[in-house]
Amino acid sequence: MRKVLLTIVVVLAVSFVLVAQSGRRKDPVPVPTPTPEEKPVGTKPKSADPQAAPVTAEKNEEYRCTEDGTLAHMIDDGIKRGFEPKDVDTRAEVTFRPEPKYTEQARRMGVQGIVVLKLLLISEGTIDRVFVVRPLPFGLTENAIRAACAVKFKPAIKEGEKVDQWVTIEYGFSLTRSSIYGP
Repeated sequence: MRKVLLTIVVVLAVSFVLVAQSGRRKDPVPVPTPTPEEKPVGTKPKSADPQAAPVTAEKNEEYRCTEDGTLAHMIDDGIKRGFEPKDVDTRAEVTFRPEPKYTEQARRMGVQGIVVLKLLLISEGTIDRVFVVRPLPFGLTENAIRAACAVKFKPAIKEGEKVDQWVTIEYGFSLTRSSIYGP
């Protein structure tokens, strides 16, 4: 029994000696540090695609539509204007509603669902803000907001005057309706 234990100890000791490192490391390979490029003063970097803005739409946040297709996150200004549909005589009527595009990443990940947005339709015929009620990941909420920014409508009427009104819009994303070639 002692011989067996002694043999096991010797085998383990020899294997540790053969496998163990000396404690010294190889000289590290120097990593080249990038040199900063000089940029002319007063120029802004141009993004290749304004649709790829790094804004991630969050639940219960408001966004403003911009002319270049990017999204601007709004800080709560405290002004709660706009009527609910039940408070007006004639509700706002959406006349044109474009469909948002599926993102490649969402398609690859198999994301499906409904993005719910509330739009504040201004009496002058523009959209003041977009409020995210129910988001989806991988850029689907952002694409839904961009599509909502292109909505056309007839303003609501209350007591004979055009007024601002909140409208809820839902955008459904279904893989069966998506295509690798289309929206």
